[in-house]
Amino acid sequence: MTEETKQPAGRRYKSPSAEEPPHRRPSRRTPGPCWAVRKADHAAMCTGSCAKCLGITLIPLAVLGFLANVLLFFPGGKVIEDNSNLSQEVWYFGGIIGSGVLMVFPALVFLGLKNNDCCGCCGNESCGKRFAMFTSILFAVVGFLGAGYSFVISAVSIHKGPKCLLSNNTWGYPFQNGDYLSDQALWKQCQAPRDVVPWNLTLFSILLVIGGVQMVLCAVQAVNGLLGTLCGDCRCCGCCGGEGPV
Repeated sequence: MTEETKQPAGRRYKSPSAEEPPHRRPSRRTPGPCWAVRKADHAAMCTGSCAKCLGITLIPLAVLGFLANVLLFFPGGKVIEDNSNLSQEVWYFGGIIGSGVLMVFPALVFLGLKNNDCCGCCGNESCGKRFAMFTSILFAVVGFLGAGYSFVISAVSIHKGPKCLLSNNTWGYPFQNGDYLSDQALWKQCQAPRDVVPWNLTLFSILLVIGGVQMVLCAVQAVNGLLGTLCGDCRCCGCCGGEGPV
């Protein structure tokens, strides 16, 4: 036996030509362009799942905003005889249109992103999910504007105060510069409808908070959608036989 064929004691000689079975070979997959983002996804929520959570949160907020605005048409919980005596801001439909209707469409889009078909962009596995996430940015902007509209209307109404019947038997706005917010004694200036001041203040405050939360959530989805557009969604790993985010 020559020196080249001698092997250390206890070790079995293995021919260089012998190969491991295919199923035992280590995977040598080349990282995709978003490999760093895919690695970070192990510690963070995927963009599609995040969008779904935002959509689930926006739906009840939209319903609450819609109902709050509807209740404003019944000051003090009663039907008013002349609708012209309602506060002007009630007719701007901040909760019905802004925080309500305009928020439903973005919420439904966000809900559908998690189950979106990655390969649905004309059969192109690399653009289906990205296009869906880009579309969500546009809907997030619409939702942000709607929530902002409701937020501004609510803030103006709170500062202005409700329209009510005054002691001189005329209807008007007795408060100035939000002075009634720190002095409840001024609430007595409103003779009718009964409890109109706390009624309007409570409902518009609810709309103010809802609008603010919706604006934040839509802003979060805009950033989330941008990340999904640039780097895809980790739920699409392996979609259509591809590797990594698409």
